[in-house]
Amino acid sequence: MTSPNVYPAQLSVVVPVRNEADNVADLIGEISLALEGLLEYEIIYVDDGSTDPTLLRLLAVRQQQPRLRIISHAASCGQSTAVRSGVKAARFDWVVTLDGDGQNDPADIPKLLAALAPGVELVGGNRRHSRKDTWIKRLSSRVANAVRSRMLNDETPDSGCGLKLFPRAVFLDLPYFDHMHRFLPALIKRHGGLVVSVPVGHRQREHGRSNYGTLDRLLVGIVDLFGVAWLQRRAKLPVATEKAS
Repeated sequence: MTSPNVYPAQLSVVVPVRNEADNVADLIGEISLALEGLLEYEIIYVDDGSTDPTLLRLLAVRQQQPRLRIISHAASCGQSTAVRSGVKAARFDWVVTLDGDGQNDPADIPKLLAALAPGVELVGGNRRHSRKDTWIKRLSSRVANAVRSRMLNDETPDSGCGLKLFPRAVFLDLPYFDHMHRFLPALIKRHGGLVVSVPVGHRQREHGRSNYGTLDRLLVGIVDLFGVAWLQRRAKLPVATEKAS
């Protein structure tokens, strides 16, 4: 475990969801089990315009889970915007995100916390050796990660993993755009922070179906990749000091 000045005493857990009614109760219980007694925490679910009973299930779960907070989008705005809404609402300085489909294991959150060190502004999960997706998803992800890593030099083998830990203030200082959550390692490096990856588990989806198609994800990712590369080329990291009079 890292030194006390690095390891946070409080944590906001942000979970973006859209049409995940059958997954919310079990996952919230797992998050509580993973963090109870470890540190002070809150759980923020962002319902991104669900058209199923997700919001109703969340309201019901909150009756037994006082740490649960619920943010609701009137219409779907996408995962990056949902994450940003949750981070903006967070009360604590450190935030961890995970996908709401139950494939990320909340028991891996302490692994991310333990990987913190001075200068580290992002700890991300790496599912490469444990993915439980279809072969086409695994193949497309491997190709996309290789291309992205080559172009952006973000030192991250699995940028798409939903498990990410970062300081709230740093995230809110990053350039905001749709799909930015896929490029957090590159954006954090552009900001001047260090990035660390930690092996994590990955589980089969038990309920519902993915909100993203493989082709849609690939086409959008190509456009965004060139945009982030453009941002990197124009980054400036001044060494600034205030001079006494």
